[in-house]
Order: sequence, then structure tokens, then C-alpha cells
Amino acid sequence: MEIIIRESSMVRPAQDTPKGRLWLSNLDLANIRFHIRTVYFYKPNGCSDFFQPQLLKEALSKVLVPFYPVAGRLGCDENGRLEVICNEGGVLFVEAESTADMDQLIEDLTDTSGVSQLVPKVDYSGGISSYPLLLLQVTTFKCGGVCLGHGLQHTFTDGLSAFQFINSWADIARGSAPGVVPYIDRTLLRARVPPTPTFDHVEYHPPPTLNNSSTHSDPKPPVVSIFKLTVDQINTLKAKLSGTKYSTYKILCAHMWRCSSKARGLSDDQATRLQIPIDGRSRLNPPLPQGYLGNVILHAKPIVLVGDLLSEPLTNTVKAIDESVKQVNDEYVRSVIDYLEKAPDVNEQPPRCPNLSIRTWVWLPTYDADFGWGRPIYIRPSTIFLEGKILMLRSPTDDGSLLLMTCLETSHIELFAKFLYDL
Repeated sequence: MEIIIRESSMVRPAQDTPKGRLWLSNLDLANIRFHIRTVYFYKPNGCSDFFQPQLLKEALSKVLVPFYPVAGRLGCDENGRLEVICNEGGVLFVEAESTADMDQLIEDLTDTSGVSQLVPKVDYSGGISSYPLLLLQVTTFKCGGVCLGHGLQHTFTDGLSAFQFINSWADIARGSAPGVVPYIDRTLLRARVPPTPTFDHVEYHPPPTLNNSSTHSDPKPPVVSIFKLTVDQINTLKAKLSGTKYSTYKILCAHMWRCSSKARGLSDDQATRLQIPIDGRSRLNPPLPQGYLGNVILHAKPIVLVGDLLSEPLTNTVKAIDESVKQVNDEYVRSVIDYLEKAPDVNEQPPRCPNLSIRTWVWLPTYDADFGWGRPIYIRPSTIFLEGKILMLRSPTDDGSLLLMTCLETSHIELFAKFLYDL
């Protein structure tokens, strides 16, 4: 896919904003230093000012006033701890064009699709203070449609904060007040003195590896596929657990964990770990302010032997997931923060076979980014995942169905589909 860059500029806050250094919490520092890359696709609506760059940049400069750390840069304090330097350095805004077919691009999940070109590339070679925390690109297609691609630094913020920023920008662009007031101070998540972790936090231990007896000595390249589950299919699965009150997400997690283990042909004595991200904002007591700007994602990571996973009733698997998620309360979150204070070099490890990570965007305000020309018709990550990751998305039509963006080895993906739909 050919992309023609028409203009690149740095957009700064519309007025003076506080200068200084923003302390980052241990939950921020536990994230890998890369940009979360997401693409939004919009159909043309016939307006002459449809995604007019100047309108977008004016609104962007205004939203950067309350969200002023977004215009900053990463840096380090005198002890080498990562922080944000609030210096009004600005965010990158790229205007581009493409002759590609937008509709085909939306459905193309291959590495060669070119979707990654819809978000500006980051040159990390110049050091952590050399690149913007936020990079934006507006690409216009031959059909008149538009893709808004953004990359937001993951150490700086998590997915909820990223969507809240984009949606606040959209609010201003269409003449409304931002729906969220950002809460900047992250010292609410300081470690206790002295740090006193009260849990072992096995979620930060190395994940299970493949047994020597497993037949996976020659792994095939991963492939990404999207599977749709209709409301009827979801209800059929939930009916197997009639009389229980488990969430749809937990039931689907249990089902997909079993499906992936069967598709991978794992032996009964193989340990497998499921990674479930949990938003910690509401689990703290008191909860964090609604507009807290930063990372507050923790992980439940139940581990089980494949033989037990595949032989036990589905209810047992869901119950184990439920119990693992429920233990993430105020004390658990505080314990994680203290644990990371004593083990500062911990980073999230990729799942990979025999393990699985299931994330969900269903609860996030993904389709609220209406800049004045209508809501996006489709949203997805711009880059293909690592093997062993599944992302659960709402259907763009909001009909109650779910889309499962799944990355598994080529030889496993067809079997996974077979087991997924065997309800």
C-alpha cells in the first residue's frame, strides 16, 4: 500500500500549561516502552470540511491544555527512574493520502496489509526524550473515507486513558465540552513505606514453558483471524452454565482457553497460564478519580494442567477464573504496587504457547470518537499481535455480537475455529 505524506507538524497546547516533572507509578513502569497503536476508520458523510486537518489541529491544541502531560516527553530523575517531562514539546500530527481501498484494508489482517503505515513510525534510536508520547496520522483514501491512526506511549498510559483522551479531543472538535476531566497526579499509587507486599504475585513469575514431550519443536508462524460470535451463539454457551451468575467475558475466557489448548495439541501434563487484564481503578478503596490519567491495569493469571482443564466441567474453569479475578481488591492492588517497588525491573511477558492472553475492549468507549462527522465504522489495533493473544471487540453494528481477533500458529488456527464454534 502506498502512503503519500502531505504534511507533518508538531501540535502544542493552545495556551501555557504547567511545566515540571510528572512522577510515574510502579504500574506505569511495569509496561514495555512502546506505543499503543490503534486505527479508527470513518465513512465520508458528504460534508465539505470532513476531517479537515486545520479543524482537527485546533481542537487538538485545545484538548492538550487539560491533558498537558500528553504533550511532554519521557525522561529520568536523578535516580534514573522514568518520569514525564511536561515541557509542551507537542504531539506529532501527520496528514497523508492513499489510493488503497479502505473497505478491503479494514478486513485485511495479514502482515502485508499495510495497516501499520496508518500510524506514524517511532524512531526510538534517539533516546526516550527524543520522540513524542503521542503520534497521530489522518489518512484520506480514494473513496473519501478517512483513517485516524494514533500511537500513545504505553508507559505513559493504558487503553482506557488513551480512549478518554481521543474522545475528549473529538468532543472539542464537534463543539462540546470534554466528557472527562483528566486527573494528572499519580502519587495516589505510591508504594507504602516500607513496601509490604502481602501476596506472592505469581503473575510476575516466568510463565510455563512447553514440556519436552510436547510436539512443538518446529513452531509455525502465527496468523491472525477474526471470529464472530453472534448473540445466539453466546447465549448457547452461557446456557451450559444455567443457574450461575458469571459474566459473559469469564465464560468466553474459559471456553477459549480450552479451545486453544485442544487446538495446540498440548499434553495432559502441560501447564498453561491464562492472562486476564483487570482495570484496578474501581477496585481501590476509595476508587481512583474517573479521569485518572495513567496505567492501572493488573493481571489475573490462573495456571492449570491441560489434562485438568479439558476434563473438568466448564463451570469449574469459569469458577477458577472468577476467583482469580475477585482476589484483585484494594489490598491486592496495593500489594502489587509494593511488590513492584521491591522488584522494579519486572516487565509484562508475552503469552506464547502453551499460554494465552485474552484482552477485551468491550467495556471501553471505543466507538465514541465522533469528531462531528459521525462515529467510526471500525476500530482495531494497527499491528498484529504476538502468538497467544486474543482481543475481544464489540461488533461495529452494536448488535450484541462479539469479534475475537485471534493470533495463533498457522497450524492451530483452523482447529481453534472448529472447537470455538462447537457449542
